[in-house]
Amino acid sequence: MSRCYRLGLIGYPLGHSRSPALHQGFLAACGLQGEYRLYEVAPGDDLRPLLTDLRLHRLHGLNVTIPHKQRVLPLLDRLTPTAQAVAAVNTLWADEEGLLWGDNTDAPGFYHDLAACFGAWARRPRHALILGAGGAARAVAFALLRGGWQVTISARRAEQAQALARHLSSAAAPAVLPWEARGQTTAALIVNATPLGMAPHTETTPWPPDTPFPPLARVYDLVYNPPETRLLRQAREAGVPAANGWGMLVAQAALAFRRWTGCTPPEPSLQD
Repeated sequence: MSRCYRLGLIGYPLGHSRSPALHQGFLAACGLQGEYRLYEVAPGDDLRPLLTDLRLHRLHGLNVTIPHKQRVLPLLDRLTPTAQAVAAVNTLWADEEGLLWGDNTDAPGFYHDLAACFGAWARRPRHALILGAGGAARAVAFALLRGGWQVTISARRAEQAQALARHLSSAAAPAVLPWEARGQTTAALIVNATPLGMAPHTETTPWPPDTPFPPLARVYDLVYNPPETRLLRQAREAGVPAANGWGMLVAQAALAFRRWTGCTPPEPSLQD
């Protein structure tokens, strides 16, 4: 009898998520039976019941998003090399022995879509400013550093930015810019890895109003709902090429789906 895959997403809040439709499309494209559900787990609530279902194979795969990408780490048994390097996970599964594994497909998913959005420009490492220092920012910073980029981190919580820079210092030496000074950057790439601009708070933006972008810059906003955030409007009104995080969502989801099912959905070629 063929398996009926039970997949889902852990996070909070999840009203903005388009992952169920995306993964249901993957299941249909691969001719597989199954479902993908949203599991809202508020900050401070217990993650272990869902992880027990995963360990016992009552669930076959889980994605993890804000605010649990780092919080779940102590509850796992094994991490892939990428997840170890990033110290944040977005993809969970259990092996045949019931050991819980964590991977990070955000990092390769981001780098894949950066090239898809900005072409040859993205393949020439430059200086990037990452706004935010949570789990998504960790994946972006790791991907850029591995690609040879110079990275600066700016976050509302200075201690979180400093901790991320220290963690990644073995790969390179990310700089830290105070949040109040983020508009003074000369970076060629500005990446929003905060939830600012995400539904329902669509009028928020991480870029200071009335502040020009660096000359010849590009803007990448990991937020994909709404499709055009206030940050993207700021960039486009200034004539700055900009992209949202939809392509990254698709790319990281396809890698996670392949991990769970062994099937690669019909998306652009992806590298782990």
